[in-house]
Formats: sequence, C-alpha cells, structure tokens
Amino acid sequence: MKKSIIIISCIISSLTFNSCNDFLEPENLSSVSEAQQFDSTADTFTALVGVYSQLAGDDGYGQRLSLIYPHSSDDFRTSGDFNCNDRRGIATFGSCTTNTELNKPFLKLYSGIERANLCIKNIPISPVYQTGSADDKKLMDRFLGEALTLRAQFYYELIRNWGDIPFQEIPSADLETLYLAKTDRDVIYEKILADLEKAATLVPWRSEGGTTAARLSKGAVKGLRARIALARAGYSLRRNPQLMVQGTNPQKYYQIAYDECKDIMNHPGEHSLNPSYENVFRALHTNTQDATNEVIFAVGAFGGNARTDSKIGYYNGLKHDDNSSWKGGGGINALPIYFYEFSKYDLRRDMNVGIFKVNNTNQAELVTAISFTDSKFRKSWTNITGPSQNLAVDWPMIRVSDIMLMFAEADNELNGSPSAEAVNALRLVRNRAYTGNLGQVGTIPTDKVGFFNAIVKERLLELGAEGIRKYDLIRWNLLNTKIIESRQKMTDFMNGTGAYANAPLNLYYKKSVYDPSKTAQQNISAIDIYYPGTDKTEVFYNPSQDATPAGYTKIAWRASVLPTYISDPVKGFAQYFQPNKRELLPIYSDIIQSNYNLTQDYGY
Repeated sequence: MKKSIIIISCIISSLTFNSCNDFLEPENLSSVSEAQQFDSTADTFTALVGVYSQLAGDDGYGQRLSLIYPHSSDDFRTSGDFNCNDRRGIATFGSCTTNTELNKPFLKLYSGIERANLCIKNIPISPVYQTGSADDKKLMDRFLGEALTLRAQFYYELIRNWGDIPFQEIPSADLETLYLAKTDRDVIYEKILADLEKAATLVPWRSEGGTTAARLSKGAVKGLRARIALARAGYSLRRNPQLMVQGTNPQKYYQIAYDECKDIMNHPGEHSLNPSYENVFRALHTNTQDATNEVIFAVGAFGGNARTDSKIGYYNGLKHDDNSSWKGGGGINALPIYFYEFSKYDLRRDMNVGIFKVNNTNQAELVTAISFTDSKFRKSWTNITGPSQNLAVDWPMIRVSDIMLMFAEADNELNGSPSAEAVNALRLVRNRAYTGNLGQVGTIPTDKVGFFNAIVKERLLELGAEGIRKYDLIRWNLLNTKIIESRQKMTDFMNGTGAYANAPLNLYYKKSVYDPSKTAQQNISAIDIYYPGTDKTEVFYNPSQDATPAGYTKIAWRASVLPTYISDPVKGFAQYFQPNKRELLPIYSDIIQSNYNLTQDYGY
C-alpha cells in the first residue's frame, strides 16, 4: 500500500511546480497563481506535496544523497576505480569541480527550498488560514510546520556537504537579486533550529495525524532538530581560517538535542525500538510500517522512474547476479574490517555486511573479503524480479535507535559522564543486537571518554549503510583519525597480524539455495563453509588450512586484500582525503560560474 503523501502526487503532478533548471531561478506555478495555489486546504496540500517530491528520486534520497554522497568512512566504500568526474571521485574525496554527480542534487535541494518558501510565505496570508474554520486553520498550520521542516532538511543537507551556502527564506521572485553570496552556516543553523522549534508545535504526533513514516510527524520534527543541534555543537570545516572548528557554545545545542530526544523517548506509543533489527528494514522493502514505528521518517519512493522512485536495493545492497531472479546490488562495498567490528553474537553483523552474493542460478556463494556489500537492503526482499532498477524502497531518515544514541551522547556531554538513563539507552540498543545472547553484551563504560568512545562504536554498528557515519565522524572531528585507523587495520588484516591474527587466509564453501524468506543469519548458516571444529560460527575467527577440501570451492578471504586495495591511486581507500580540505565537497563549476557572488573555497 503506497503512502498517501506520495501517491497523491501522481494525480496532481500537472498542478505542482515545474522542476528548477537554473540555480535559484524562480519556479513557475504552472498556470496557477500563488494566491490560487493556497486558497483551499486541498490546493495547499498540492503545493506541499511538491515540496516533499524534492526529497525523492535519483538526485535526492533515492540514490545520490543517500548512497553516493555519504561514503567513504570506516565502514563502506563505493565500488570501482577512481575517477574524479564520477561517483568514485566523491567516495575517494577526490572529486573534480566538473563532476556531474555534484550538479543536480545541489539544484534539487534549492528547488525544494524554493517550493518550501512559497508555502511558508503564502499559507499564513491565505484566505482559508485567515477566515477559515478552526479545523481548516489547524490543518494549514500543520502544512506550514511540514514546509518549515522540509526546508530545514534541505538546508541541513546542503550544509553538511558544502558548508556555507547561499541562504534565502523568501521565494526567489521576492528577492532583489538572485546572485546571493554564501551565508555562514551557524546563521542558517540558528534559523532552521528556530523554525523546527515552531514546527514541533504545529505538526501532530504520528497517532494524532494518522500518518505513516513517509509523512512528517512531531517525532520527525524533533528528531531532525536534535540531529541539527548536534551538528551545530560539533566540528565543521570553516572557510576562514580553513580549519575544522567546533561550534560555539556547544552545551546549548547538546541541551536542545537532549530535550528533543528525551521527548521522543517519552512517547513510546508513538515510536519505540522494534524487537527485531531485521524487520525494521524488511518493512521498508514492502511499503509497510514496521511493528513499533521505529522508522520515524522515511523518504517515500514510488512510480518506477528516476524522478520519484529509488534505486535503493538495486544500486547498493546484496549483490544479485544479472541472470538471477533479482538483478542488482553491489554498488557499495563494506570494508573487510567492518565485518570484524561486530562480534559473532551481534545480529547486526549479517544484516549490515553481505559476505555472499546470489548467483545466476539463485544460489548463495561466498565472495572475497574485498567484495563484501551492505546488505540491509536487498532487491530479493521486494516483490520485484527481473532487471528493474526502481524498487520503491523507502529511505530511512530517522530511527528510534538513532534517537536513543543521540540522547545518550548529549547526556554524556552535558553531565561530564553518562547518567543511568543514558547508559540504559545505549544498553537497550545493544540488547536488541544481542537478542538470545544477552550475556555477551559486555560492560558499558561510565566515564565520559569511555562512554563517548562506546557511542562512536555503537553508532558504527547500529547505523551502518544508512548514510550517517561520515557525517558523524566529521562533527566529532574524527574522520581523518578513522581513515588512518582503517588503513592500519586493513594492513593488519592483509598481514594477519594484531586483531586479525586468527582471521582465515581463505575459506572453503559449497553453494546453497538462496531463500530470501530466511533471516540474515539463516542465510549465512545455510552456506556450507568448511570448518573442522564443532562450532561452525568460529570459521571466521580461526586460521584456515592450505589444501581445498574435496567438494568445496576456495574463496580468498584475507588473501583478497592487497596493498593496492589500501593505498593505490586508482583502487585505494579514501586515497585523496586531506584533513581541513576534503571534509566538504566542491560546488559544481557551472553553478559557480552562474553566480558572480559565489566562491568555491576549501582548496578546490
């Protein structure tokens, strides 16, 4: 069943705004004037759908903003060889200013801002808002809150990828000039944090609004405000001086994050932790709500096209060979060492890291350690077979576990050590991951530094492949540190030293029939991997023999990692990253040339 906020746009597409062709160019309201567009709740909703639509599609969270921009960090990397003018240039921090992957997402975010600005301007002055019934005014207030929230999301996405950017809070037609210079990000943060505070008073909770995760609720507004507050409190790459600098008065923003997250956690009837980590993501593949509404907000996908649908599960996710029942996946690779960040008891390991592919005869085959994929998204979890690329898989923007970990982080920063409530929030997230093996959860540190490091690790494990990790590391000023650590870990893995002394050089396996109805753990256990001991789960943690056992196929494990995988100019990991330079992307060259007040910055 498709989500109402998105499916209605199929019917009204001819009435909504045209797409933006040039940077900050005013959009037409088709043949409908601004006043007419907002003279009823139905028409206003039409305009609001036009704002939501700018989240979706290949240039939004259907691919580029969700799957291409967030990598690489210490968990995943984009597959393939370096080219400064494509997605691999972005993944390796070596993008050219002529990289066309930079163009349309930037413009689409500004198109969303333009559409939101039209709603924000016209809703309060519309006849239905000023003279309509109390119910109509309440509904219009809700629309206003949603428009404020969507605009905040668009600006947040621009800031975290490009830093200081042009800022406008009125429609382009009302500006004296379209040639806007950059505005300091902190100024924008203050504005959108205030907007979100207001929006939270206008947008209802999920149960009050009768909404699914594809439409904003009060929980989504508060969750986004918490996320932006933590970004404002954290580090970012500044223009002058060009250094990673922490935001001023961070305690103020930690308090905002704390308060917003706590309010969400105090409403478990609206959103709570799903007992099953896997089921949270399976629901996204079937256009259904997960059982406890853990996904607070997701970008809806529909229509089977590049404009409104998504390639989630086709571009990324578990690899399905071309002649299997499900062609797709494999565009994003998990680092071999990411698999070993999880313990064997952690149910998230086999969800987050795909160590097998589905071959042309629908069998599961182990893959080499450098071919691991993200696997919490799988085309075979949809009802779509064949070569289709658009799978209508929603993109999760905010989840309850993220809220709980943000709360724990803010609590620790405010108090100088974690409160019992913060420790419990982290423990609950870990307990779910260790369902059936709670004795393996381990001790949670209670000192500030130890607890912060536990949060850094837990967010790595919990939120893998959800487009969050790189931005977390940037706001903690840990991106350079973790890239260096990852290179050393991969070197140790290649050499079989340190923490990887007992990792096998090769593995030996027999193909098995792939059954997508099985759990992620069952899919792994169904593969016959040769192990001479009695506990098969130890196969990944003990040295392998030299000779291939009869009837088994040899696959390179540690042996697949070569020096070129780590540091080669073409094939290496994050090889063009430079601290205090590459934490941000360049602005596409044509956009710079179209605005004489816009500067490139950051050494590009």
